[in-house]
Amino acid sequence: MARRGGKLLLVAAMLLLGVSSTAAQDAQVNTIQDIFRHLRTCWRPPSPAKARPVDITVVVSFNRAGNILGHPRITYESAEASDNDRLQYRIAVMEALQRCTPMPFTDAMAGAAAGRPFAIQFRNRKTSPLTQERRA
Repeated sequence: MARRGGKLLLVAAMLLLGVSSTAAQDAQVNTIQDIFRHLRTCWRPPSPAKARPVDITVVVSFNRAGNILGHPRITYESAEASDNDRLQYRIAVMEALQRCTPMPFTDAMAGAAAGRPFAIQFRNRKTSPLTQERRA
């Protein structure tokens, strides 16, 4: 029983230290879905004290080695975002891209993804409740 408790403690410590997320980040990227999944593991939105929730989309391309090709381009930001919100989210997006690159492409995916633009949505907004329709 003591041995089992020690294993559980070790697993809990690994989760707290983020070892499991590191393992997810080290996984090979073999599909387009894997690209988005991999980027989600790197996303750390700004705290609510720094910025209000904002949706932001960035277009980015990678080379065969998984490094960013050219400059990422912001193509969408929530209309109601303040200048401070936009700045904080732009910083968070660029930090996520830095944490996730080079993208660990498999050989097949490296050839397929190289030079192609990917529009990546970073969302930190809770979905609004459905509104009730009124009938006349």
